[in-house]
Amino acid sequence: MNGSGNGNGKENGYGKRVKVESEVARKKIKTEGEKKRRVKREQKEEEEAEEYEWWRDQNGDKDDTIRWTQLEHQGVLFPPEYVPHGVPILYDGEKVYLEPEIEELVGFFAALLETEHGANPTFQRNFFNELKLLMSKSKRKYPIKEFSRCDFRPMYEYFQKQKEEKKQMSKEEKAALLEERKMIEEKYGYCILDGRREKVGNFRIEPPGLFRGRGAHPKTGCYKRRVRAEQITINIGKDAKIPEPPKGSKWGNVIHDQTVTWLAMWKENVNDNTKYVFLAAGSSLKGQSDLKKYEKARELKKHIVRIRKDYMAALTSSDGKTRQRATALYLIDRFALRAGNEKGDDQADTVGCCSLRYEHVTFEDGKVVFDFLGKDSIRYYNKVEVHPAVYRNLVSFQRAAKTPGNLLFSLINTVELNKHLSSLMPGLSAKVFRTYNASHTFQQELEKQDVTPASSIHELTLAYNRANRQVAVLCNHQRAVAKNFSGQLSKIADRLMGLRYECRRHIDLLKPNLTDLSLADRAKYDLAPFEQACRDDPDRPITTEWLYSYFADLLTKDIERLEKKKASDATQSNLDSIEEKLASLSSELSTLNSKKEALSSSKSSKPYIPEMYRLTFNSIDKSFSTIQRLYTRIVATKTALVDKDENKTTALGTSKINYIDPRITVSWCKKFDIPVEKFFPKTLREKFKWAMHADKNFKF
Repeated sequence: MNGSGNGNGKENGYGKRVKVESEVARKKIKTEGEKKRRVKREQKEEEEAEEYEWWRDQNGDKDDTIRWTQLEHQGVLFPPEYVPHGVPILYDGEKVYLEPEIEELVGFFAALLETEHGANPTFQRNFFNELKLLMSKSKRKYPIKEFSRCDFRPMYEYFQKQKEEKKQMSKEEKAALLEERKMIEEKYGYCILDGRREKVGNFRIEPPGLFRGRGAHPKTGCYKRRVRAEQITINIGKDAKIPEPPKGSKWGNVIHDQTVTWLAMWKENVNDNTKYVFLAAGSSLKGQSDLKKYEKARELKKHIVRIRKDYMAALTSSDGKTRQRATALYLIDRFALRAGNEKGDDQADTVGCCSLRYEHVTFEDGKVVFDFLGKDSIRYYNKVEVHPAVYRNLVSFQRAAKTPGNLLFSLINTVELNKHLSSLMPGLSAKVFRTYNASHTFQQELEKQDVTPASSIHELTLAYNRANRQVAVLCNHQRAVAKNFSGQLSKIADRLMGLRYECRRHIDLLKPNLTDLSLADRAKYDLAPFEQACRDDPDRPITTEWLYSYFADLLTKDIERLEKKKASDATQSNLDSIEEKLASLSSELSTLNSKKEALSSSKSSKPYIPEMYRLTFNSIDKSFSTIQRLYTRIVATKTALVDKDENKTTALGTSKINYIDPRITVSWCKKFDIPVEKFFPKTLREKFKWAMHADKNFKF
């Protein structure tokens, strides 16, 4: 029998063969997929088995002046040499073509034309001074005399076009770039340290560009020149092969210093800062350094009462230097001020405790007002009550300073201060105080939070962030409110309104169906807490106009989703179905917009609901389950809204990375059964591998 109706018969060999081959192919793909996953799993297990768990092998008597015995690495990766593009700038409307070195410098500015840096007068002035300097060394004569007569837009538009072209790269081109990056990572991204393969941190030499800096930095816009091999010192084992420098060049120096942990170093030209290549944050050497830092801060607990008693007594000393030192220690301890160092005239005017000047302190209503630029030019403003002796001392120091520009703590400096601290406890410095106070404050704040193991993940997250925020405030870890912050907040608020509305709709649908139930059965479906959660925010009531916008947004998103599906994976068989749905959605959107436009003249207050979003009752249990799910989402979104608003001016990341003992977070997560991934991204989990073994009873 050869009829096509018998799809399962062997007679229909073609159809049957296709089906069999399809099943075989699927099984083969599945088998190959499982094999790949198994190999990947085994590799991961092997890597974990081989991982050096140095924290389990700590020896308190070990001499740590020698940090390694074997060190092999491939050096550093230089950025590619500049390739001229030949696009001119305009000067007084006339094209000016530039030689490669000058073109490269001008390109750095042109690329930032539409940014805050490009509009910054200091940035513009420093860049133009660098440009004039380069032009003065050129054999060519350029007409460029004034910045205001330059037009960098032709070059800016060229770079924008380049960006767009990069976005249009094919999958194959992207895959080739990814493969190239992997090869580079494999070559430069690992070293051999005492027989172990360990990850290197940032092995790439920073490309040339215009220095940006943070805050109101006086050198913003200065030219960061290209770093050459001759400027770089390589640190490597004596028996290791020295990495090859770029062709035609040689390393500035090659050393074999086992007491330091950097692999390469050089000085950048703008601020004369020394730059280093270290091992990655998750490496054994970095981990050991972090652990020692936090253990040193924990050790301070044993001495803090005595140290505080010591400096409080010294606040009233007859010796001026002793009073200044005690007052500085009080401020460093109680307000987590940095010690502060002297700065040159060409550096940002940032200060710490010892470098506070006359103008940085004022007195209001018996309180002290600190107002100065801290690290990274972040403003520190704090109006605080202090001990009466501290208040008197600060008034006295300011009177002695007489005029703005003069130091308040004129008799001490950070070197002397830290030397005194080390006499109170071995290894104690102003930095240890900061780490101690951050971790101690975080531990205390977590314990204050009104949460239990029964609290939701969203409530626990909010509690954690609130504790973290107190540390950020203490350490002055601020950030500017994002430009689009109000838009982001409004988006979350709209989402919350939508959830409240949907929950209310489902409650209104369910309520009439509960009337026939017995009192006992009706008690199982208590709607009171859900109705409470669905109440309108007085500041953002749900209006008919808002509802039209809400449904229009739903329709638009559904249309976009179907358009994507149509463009990507729609087959001929479901294409008609997609087209039909799109037509229906578009028709509803048109109807909705028409009714919205007619809203002002319409007497009806009942909004139009598109057909696909109208509710139908199925069963009591299903409706109640939907209401419960919506309620959970309402609570989560409301918590996210509060968290977002409270966190708009504080940077929580810095304290987690540098100041709070990570074991506090790990133990808290274990106590409340929260995945540590909720608070530590992969980079921090790698950095703090040693802390992941802390138990739930750990206390800082």
